[in-house]
Amino acid sequence: MKKFFGLVLFLSVFFESPLFAQTENGTPLTFSTPEKNNFSPERLAHIDKIIQNYIDSGWINGAIALVARNGKIVYYKGVGYDDKEQKIPMKKDAIFRIASQTKAITSVAVMQLVEEGKILLDDPIYKYIPAFRMPVVLDKFNPADSSYTTVPAKKEISIRDLLTHTSGIGYAQIGVPYMNAIYSKAGVYGGIGLPAGMKLSTNILRLAKLPLMHSPGEKWTYGLNDDVLGYLIEVLSGLSLDEYFKKKIFEPLGMKDTYFYLPEAKQSRLANLYTEDSLKRIVKMPEMIQLNGNFYRDYPNTKGGTFYSGGGGLASTAYDYAIFMQMLLNGGDYNGKHILSKASIRLMTTNQIGTLSRNGSNGPDTKFGLGFELVTTGNYGRSYYSMDTFSWGGMFSSSYWIDPKEKIVAQFVLQMLPASHGDINEKFKVQVYQALN
Repeated sequence: MKKFFGLVLFLSVFFESPLFAQTENGTPLTFSTPEKNNFSPERLAHIDKIIQNYIDSGWINGAIALVARNGKIVYYKGVGYDDKEQKIPMKKDAIFRIASQTKAITSVAVMQLVEEGKILLDDPIYKYIPAFRMPVVLDKFNPADSSYTTVPAKKEISIRDLLTHTSGIGYAQIGVPYMNAIYSKAGVYGGIGLPAGMKLSTNILRLAKLPLMHSPGEKWTYGLNDDVLGYLIEVLSGLSLDEYFKKKIFEPLGMKDTYFYLPEAKQSRLANLYTEDSLKRIVKMPEMIQLNGNFYRDYPNTKGGTFYSGGGGLASTAYDYAIFMQMLLNGGDYNGKHILSKASIRLMTTNQIGTLSRNGSNGPDTKFGLGFELVTTGNYGRSYYSMDTFSWGGMFSSSYWIDPKEKIVAQFVLQMLPASHGDINEKFKVQVYQALN
């Protein structure tokens, strides 16, 4: 009997030990079969058919898709072509421009600084970047010469405002025409597709002098907020954003293919970027296009690049980004490494914009957390997502989501701008959930 109770005590201590808890909470991604994770392999194969149909119809050149459940990858493929003209297959480990998928990584970095006691979410940004003190709001705009008048903003911009895109800062190059004009005249850029030589600090200090679209907290407005946060990270850490991400996120997680600028040995893996002609037929994007300023197609391959955009600058692979997503699903741990607390992730995935809404992919009453679009009671039922799913995507038609209820992380990659048939992203979501047994 004593031996029995001794064994029980040993097992209870073992299973409650930090090491065991870390293994459970920090499950690393491994490969498994659909059947072992409650997926129908036959129904999961519908994904291949739909992607192939879009390729055969001339709407896309190819795609990469990854689905994992319970930390087990059940679907991971490249389908179609990376170079359709030369019939070069799309490889699943191709490196793609993740664009605004960078924002989630920046949000995690900011929350790390909160946990280190360096900042609070409701601190005014001017406390750390004084140039943002006493912001003004655009009053009248003259399209003839891009001149304008302003009125004082009703409050200062907080770090929370930046994380939730309620600061009033707009987007350069891809925003509304009048803000595009104001930003262009001041030499402010969207942060990606730039030649060597630009620096984040220069861009943000120019931005700080310009008017907001509205007072902080009044509306949800997509903008250069994460670029401002990227510069905040540099100011507080003493590191470039590139160095910070490597040291605090990529290296601990084992993300070996995520960069602002690709090393020469990996540049050949950069996926081709496609666009559409006047008849909506896919064609390779020219090396340089005009996007309210020059936009360089292969910017991740820029030698000596120095602009680290927290809002859109990274390139990665579906697998690398899935590691990042799995860490979030695990509650901040991955393979024995602690990145962030569960409490911080709870804040990031809870409605932070109150009664404000955005007309997102999940309906007109879509809420936003600290870096993610959310499924809440207001928009649950408009998509196949489970309640509390959080998601976002990138400008070049990539999308991802994290479903805590079903323990799913998923990534779908196109490299297209624009993508008239981008509804394939939504069809991919449907196929994932219909394949669940």
